[in-house]
Amino acid sequence: MIDLPAGWQEQIQNIDWSRVQQAVKDYGPALKVIQQTWSKESLLEISQGKLFVPDDVINEALAKRIPAEGHVKAVTVKSHANGRLDITADTDAKVGRIELSGEIKEFVHEGDTSYMVYRVRERNLPSQGLMSWVFSRISLSMAERMLGHIEISDDLPLEIHGNTVRVDYSKVLAESDFGQTQYQGHRLIDMIEIRNASPKEGGVEFQTKLNIPDEVKDALVGLVKSRTAE
Repeated sequence: MIDLPAGWQEQIQNIDWSRVQQAVKDYGPALKVIQQTWSKESLLEISQGKLFVPDDVINEALAKRIPAEGHVKAVTVKSHANGRLDITADTDAKVGRIELSGEIKEFVHEGDTSYMVYRVRERNLPSQGLMSWVFSRISLSMAERMLGHIEISDDLPLEIHGNTVRVDYSKVLAESDFGQTQYQGHRLIDMIEIRNASPKEGGVEFQTKLNIPDEVKDALVGLVKSRTAE
């Protein structure tokens, strides 16, 4: 069960984020980070336990993480109804085009623990160095809709065992704006859980849970009411 007051999900739909910034000084920096991280639509979906992120949104976030000069020219994902997630990386002439198909075995965020596990099917992984580069960016781009922008790190922990890749993004998330922000002693990073991720046709569906303290609920509800009254 998601611990939310009666009518809270309906009230989310009335949030006008374009006007939230006017009230940030009254409600503190946490609401500014919430505004920058979640749209009212994504907050509503997260509160209901499932957030669907289209492939186009993930691929747009991926494109922003690829430097203009480098060996990798493009990385894209494509989700399928059978649970497969295809990954395509266009690299320089030396390596060429890499195409992988596999499954998201785990996608977890809970408190200080945040990681993704992906298993490749039907072929072996190519260069581990290149795969580390690719999967670090995929994991962060997939998490961005729920946890805000997370800066890439050269020392992002990543393990490859056979055809299984595990990316641990706990440290870089903790150092992000979302990870560093608190509201009345409560960390935003503790207010949302990601329990799993399942590719569907056209995007990835994340299983989520909100753990919002009463003080934050009251602030959001108060904000919605004050904005609606105007």
